[in-house]
Order: sequence, then structure tokens, then C-alpha cells
Amino acid sequence: MNKTQLLELIASSENTCVQFKRDDCRPNELAQEMSALLNLSGGFILLGVENDGQITGLTRSRETVEKWAMDIALQNVQPAVIPVWTCITVTDEKTVGVIELLSDRLGKPHKAKRGKAWVTFIRVGSTSRESTREEEGRLYQAAGLVRYEIKPVPDTGLESFDMDRIENYYGVVLGRTEPEQTNTARWEQLLLNSDFLVANGTEFGASVSGLLLFGSNPNRRLPQAGVTAAAFPDLEKEYNTVDEERITGPLTSIVSEQGEAINKGVIDRTVDFVERNMGSVAWIDGGRRRHRNAFPIDAVREAIVNAVAHRDYTRDGTDIEVSLYRDRLEVISPGGLPNGVTVAKMKEGVVRVARNALLKEILRDYGYIEHYGMGVRNRIIASVRQHNGTEPELLDQESRFVVCIRKEP
Repeated sequence: MNKTQLLELIASSENTCVQFKRDDCRPNELAQEMSALLNLSGGFILLGVENDGQITGLTRSRETVEKWAMDIALQNVQPAVIPVWTCITVTDEKTVGVIELLSDRLGKPHKAKRGKAWVTFIRVGSTSRESTREEEGRLYQAAGLVRYEIKPVPDTGLESFDMDRIENYYGVVLGRTEPEQTNTARWEQLLLNSDFLVANGTEFGASVSGLLLFGSNPNRRLPQAGVTAAAFPDLEKEYNTVDEERITGPLTSIVSEQGEAINKGVIDRTVDFVERNMGSVAWIDGGRRRHRNAFPIDAVREAIVNAVAHRDYTRDGTDIEVSLYRDRLEVISPGGLPNGVTVAKMKEGVVRVARNALLKEILRDYGYIEHYGMGVRNRIIASVRQHNGTEPELLDQESRFVVCIRKEP
């Protein structure tokens, strides 16, 4: 970093990745800011800058402040980190110490020492605060240390499943010979081996993915498992809607031997909602009136499947949102992109990781998901371009991921 870049950071004020500090703050204060920035995406702590952006400079020698900051990073942050340290002279009398923190998802959550305890802090806007239990859990999940989708759901068991749907999956989708419905012990073993049931002490509980896929009433225990779908008459959300529905139940459909949906699940019912509300585009071709759907249905399906497969199910009380407007379709999935996934990688079709790996595999068995991670590239981007020449928007907005497909101009 050079002087010009430093002054630009200061002029932009404190934000999610920049924190101002005096160099005489308490060690636990500096450790808190370090851990919070590391738990987001990294950033800079500028020592010798007041909260209002006034540059007061270091009050001690560069060597003393550097050793002090590095000792805190090694002793008061867990896992320990080694920041990049830079000193930049702003004027003849004022120098700013720059602590650059590089985030590594595998190290999350980083904790800061507070007394004898180690506490997890997160960054919210330009401030740092102690995380909630759910927020800390998401950090563990992001690091791959906890798989939320195979945790047991309290007060559930074999009786929580729609056995017709389960039998359809093993018998029709996978083509296996399944046990009789009355053979409880055999079904428990089969579902345990598939991670749809999980040992919970001396009992068995349905896993999060098992309940989402095949539960008879998954929203009773997982209220965040639904889709809120709405069609609006104009360009923004409003109280009056053309159509609206909260779509709940198991994700999967019961399918025939030919692959046709007989008893539709959340995915297919959501696609149906879009199809009946999206309207069509009409034009005159050689004196004949022609028309086509406003959106390519394979792109619609892919956007909905991706939202269902990759959303963050640790976020309680937040449905997937599917919204139709006069000029566009938006599919909003709670939670940002997982585990190093970027929009650029999605566009290139090189994504091989998933937040919910088991969920993804089962949806792949049904044919909802491609085997090579090319769905966004082939089914959304290419389909929309071919259909109406527009470019789909893929927006990673930290706490949510948005797919926006526009109608033909």
C-alpha cells in the first residue's frame, strides 16, 4: 500500500473492511477488530487514525507498535494470524501503521481473547460485535467444520417421512428394491446409511436434508424451508399482487417410471407458479402472430433448483423469494455464496463445491442438477441469451444471492 491508497481508504471512512484505531487502544480491543474482520473477508486496521478520520499518527516508535500489534495477532487471536504490516509516512510528523488482514475461510471462526474467555466477533457495517450462536454456527459451516444439512432435527424420526415419497425415490428414481413399509428396522437402517436419519443419542432423528427432501410436513420443524412466490403488476413490490403463494412441503416430487411428476414437490410447484404468471411476448412474423414465454422455462427451473439446493438453511424465518415483475423475474436465496464460490466461477461452470452436498446429490438423482456444475452457464446464461438476447444478473449480496432474468426489451 502507498500513501495515495492510504489516503483514499481514510477518505472513504470506516466500513465493513476498514477500521480506524489509536495505537494506544487496549489489546483486547485490537484483537476484537482483527477477529471480526477475519470472520468476514479480511480488511485493514489503520493505527493512528481517529474515528472521524483525523490523522493523529503513531504515538510510539514504528518498531514498538509493530511488535505490539504482531504479539496481539499471535497471542490474543485464535487461530493465530500473521498480518501484513506497513508503515506509511503521511507528513513529516505523522505516520500511520497499516495492519492488513487476509481472510482464510478454513480458519473461521477466529476468536478474540477477552479475559480468560475466547469470543467470536463479526463485522456489521463499520462496527464489530459479538456473534450470536447462529452466526457463529454459520462460520463453522463456512469452514467446512459442521454440516448443518445432516444434523438431526429435534422431535423427528421415521414417522416424520412421507414413506410414499421415500419408496418412490428408492424404487423408481434409483431403481432399487425397497423394503416393505412395515419393515421398520430395515427402513431405519437404509435411511441411516443414506444420512436421511441421524443418530440422536439413543434415538434417531430425521436429518435436515432428509426432512427437506422427503418430510411429510418439513415446515413444522424447519419453518425456513418454504418458498414465498408473488407476481406484482408493476416494477416494484407492492401490497396488491396478481398472484401469491407460500409454497411448502417436501422438495421432491413423486415421479412415474417415465419421469413425469405425479405428486409435485416444492420445486415443481414453484416452477408452475412462474409459468402461469410470467406471460408471453408476441410479435408479427410474415403476417402471422407468434408468441413465446416471457422467460425460458429451463432457466427458470435452474434458478429455482439452485436456490433450493444452495441456500443457507441455518437462517431461520427466511424463505426463498420468487418475485415476478412487469419486466423481470427475481429468485432470491438466503445466504451468500458458500466456500469460495464466486459469480465468475459460476459463469465459467467451474464450481464443484456445495453448501448442502447431500441435498445436491439427491436432486442430481432426480435430474434437477447437472453432473458437471454447468447449470448456470448452460441453463441460465446461454438459455436466456438465446431466448431474448438479454444477460441474466447474478448478484452476491453477502446475506443473499439474487438471480435476475429480464424480459425482452
